[in-house]
Amino acid sequence: MSRYRGSVCRMCRRENMKLFLKGDRCFSDKCSFDRRPYAPGQHGQRRSKVSDYGIQLREKQKVKRLYGLSEKQFRLTFSKAEQKKGITGVNLLMHLESRLDNVVYRMGFVNSRTQGRHFVRHNHFIVNGIRVNIPSYVVKAGDVIEIREKSRKVQAVSDAMDAVVRRGVPQWLELDKDGFKGTVKSAPVREDITLPIQEQLIVELYSK
Repeated sequence: MSRYRGSVCRMCRRENMKLFLKGDRCFSDKCSFDRRPYAPGQHGQRRSKVSDYGIQLREKQKVKRLYGLSEKQFRLTFSKAEQKKGITGVNLLMHLESRLDNVVYRMGFVNSRTQGRHFVRHNHFIVNGIRVNIPSYVVKAGDVIEIREKSRKVQAVSDAMDAVVRRGVPQWLELDKDGFKGTVKSAPVREDITLPIQEQLIVELYSK
């Protein structure tokens, strides 16, 4: 699978919003987006007219990069959202929110979704008593996610759990900080995503 190895701060600048891809650094004075809030590249500060297609494409790229998916993964996720009952755009976001790599980030066990994906891949998490190493695993209401005993002393985990107070934990999740575990209280709803995302633009893009 292809993998982006460039500067992730360029992604935030390209999408003109913080995607929080570097964890704690995004809240500090070192954040590249705060220092240079314009598109990267030689002509980044120029104003250019964007077409309707361009606006839809940027919205899709923003959400794809926010959750750290490849183009193929994102397209497959959209196809699953289309097959479900309800509003396709909302289904898409709820599916992305329910991914295990996102849930461990939202609970505060890791500092970013990228780090969450890395830790899940390396068997640091247990779901309902079973080790799960698939980042795209979709959690359900009632699932209990905990950090393996051997992984609780990892410095990155300690740092992330110290910083979770600033980020906060969404209402659909419950964190037991002392027990190094969290519970999925319910399925996420659209109101749980506070970032400025216009999912309907993504639906319009894929409908062409």
